[in-house]
Amino acid sequence: MWSFKIPLLALAPLASAFRLPYSRFTARDYVNGETLASAYDFVIAGGGTAGLSLASLLSANSNFTVLVIESGDIGPDQISTSLRCAFHDLPTHVYLDTPAYTYFKSLFHSSYDYAYDTVPQPSAGGRNVYWPRGKVLGGSSAINGMYLIRPNEIEVDAWHDMISSQPNADQWSWDSLFATMKDSEAFTPPTDAAVQTAGMQWNSASHGTSGTVHHTYPAYMVPLTRHWLPTLEAAGITLNPDAYGGKTTGGFFALSAINPSNWTRSYAKPAYIDPLPPRSNLHILVNTTVTRIVFNSSSSGLQATAVEFSTGRNSATQSVQVGKEVIVSGGSVNSPQILQLSGVGPSDVLAAAGIETQLDLPGVGTHLQDHISAGVWFKSNEDTQGNIYNSGSNISNTPEFLSFINSGTAYVNATTLFGVDGATTMLQTIRDNMTSFAGTTGTGSNNAQVIEGFKAIYNTTGEKFFSSEVGLVELLFSINVPGQVAVQAAIQHPFSQGRVYINTNSAFDPPLIDPQYFSHWADVVTMREGLKLARQIAQTPPLSTALGSEVTPGPSVVTDDDWDNWLKNNGGTEFHPTSTCAMLPMDQGGVVDNKMKVYGTLNVRVVDASIFPFSFAAHTTAPLYGVVQKAAEVIQNDYAPTTGGNNGTPDNNVNSPGGSTSQGNGANKASNVLVSVWVLGLVSLVLAILF
Repeated sequence: MWSFKIPLLALAPLASAFRLPYSRFTARDYVNGETLASAYDFVIAGGGTAGLSLASLLSANSNFTVLVIESGDIGPDQISTSLRCAFHDLPTHVYLDTPAYTYFKSLFHSSYDYAYDTVPQPSAGGRNVYWPRGKVLGGSSAINGMYLIRPNEIEVDAWHDMISSQPNADQWSWDSLFATMKDSEAFTPPTDAAVQTAGMQWNSASHGTSGTVHHTYPAYMVPLTRHWLPTLEAAGITLNPDAYGGKTTGGFFALSAINPSNWTRSYAKPAYIDPLPPRSNLHILVNTTVTRIVFNSSSSGLQATAVEFSTGRNSATQSVQVGKEVIVSGGSVNSPQILQLSGVGPSDVLAAAGIETQLDLPGVGTHLQDHISAGVWFKSNEDTQGNIYNSGSNISNTPEFLSFINSGTAYVNATTLFGVDGATTMLQTIRDNMTSFAGTTGTGSNNAQVIEGFKAIYNTTGEKFFSSEVGLVELLFSINVPGQVAVQAAIQHPFSQGRVYINTNSAFDPPLIDPQYFSHWADVVTMREGLKLARQIAQTPPLSTALGSEVTPGPSVVTDDDWDNWLKNNGGTEFHPTSTCAMLPMDQGGVVDNKMKVYGTLNVRVVDASIFPFSFAAHTTAPLYGVVQKAAEVIQNDYAPTTGGNNGTPDNNVNSPGGSTSQGNGANKASNVLVSVWVLGLVSLVLAILF
């Protein structure tokens, strides 16, 4: 009897050619605690969006050994043992791979979701707000809404200005991050049919085509989308024909992380890991939680020597030695948790949790910011995506239709929300309130360094974002619910800051998450005006001709007090927490320097969205991929300065310290092997069909 395992692995090129719904058959070096090496150059704590992508880029240098430790599973893409034929009964993996199922078959509250809740939020109705976070290889990029939106040039340059006193700060300027965001991107223009329906515009010069993360538009645009851009224009919101070149205000259709070869989700694992040839220097350990980093202390700082991990609360703890660095990539919730469990963080938090302080670094877990969102909902007179999906029609089951996700977007600045005079008055009041709001009320900490950081972020938000062409509110056109349409609003630059902190010494207890939603009055006012604008847009033709009566919050919500009361009880997360390991000066509660090194340590970096010093008017995934590309460059240059150059894509060679290019030879050999295996698989398939 023929074994079908090798033919299936070999048929990846065929699957892609025939556009099968599932085509990721590449085997990887997934290991367990018994098959680990005793030591690795780089141990990456977290196999999410950042950690998994960075592992691919670093392991392109054959002189580096890399281990990824991920709490979640490999994901729903292991090959079934019950396959009967290469073209029948393949795993569908619809929950993860199919874009539309981010709405209709969401992985929220599944085993692939940490499913966190915040602590009760006093200024948000005393509610515990649900925070989904990806617990699977690829992290939140595997379960999110797939939006790919870049920050504004002004925001990135403001980041640079906050760390400008440090050497080589220019690597965090707009020009530098713009280049690495493009490096990560494989852009494909929209289909003609999509453009004819929705009218999206783009500038190819603002995009990259040689990266690994697919950026495109859905193949099918629901007919309702034709109303979005003309309605924004009629409501006085300028359209943006190039929202990816650094100027982000105005209306547009956002790009999505979709692979146009088969209309599936493009996330960190299929983008950076699955396409790789075999790499003996890259190991990935799943279903395993990092419990702490082990340090040796010296006069120069803390040296990470090992990483401890376990498969469960009652399971044995194991460890692996660190040759060069530990890279913490747990995201804005788990990265501060890992550092705090390792004795790096605010000493009062560590003492309360029963953790011996290795390094009193008060900024770890503070400066937490998040985008708060809510929506105005109307009955729809036209078919929404939800109506078409429920119809069971032929089109409703096509990959093209199931590639549709909401992407109508607009970013509006202060003068659009408040008017010129209103924005000026608002900004002056914000300035006057800074001193009284700093301190424990505004930061969740009474540490002087953290308070100084709060002031720095507060001033940057007010002076550079509130008074410029930076979006304060994002508007989203939501048409996935049957029979209803929403225009949603989400605040982008909150003045409220919170924190993430542990209260036990176990990695298997979730950290406490306290974003302090609406603790600053300006966030309430900004969101209120954003929702008023959302209502106005929905009542503007041509969109208004497709809508019926308002469902939520309803016509009874009219006055500012009505809006404020409703908002505090209904506002939730847009799923974009940042800044808990902020790249700021240490005397401002910063956690990492401009090379992402944790202050006071010799060989620990943080690489994920927690290093952003403030929220961007953007979704976090696109800038994060740019940060990962930048991190790979920085680390490579620290240990093995490049001479020939690596453009950051995982299949490109990275020059080794002595100029060796052994990885290239290995890649050529691997390529020859794959060709042979492909031929063997094809022969096996033919024989299987015949017999």
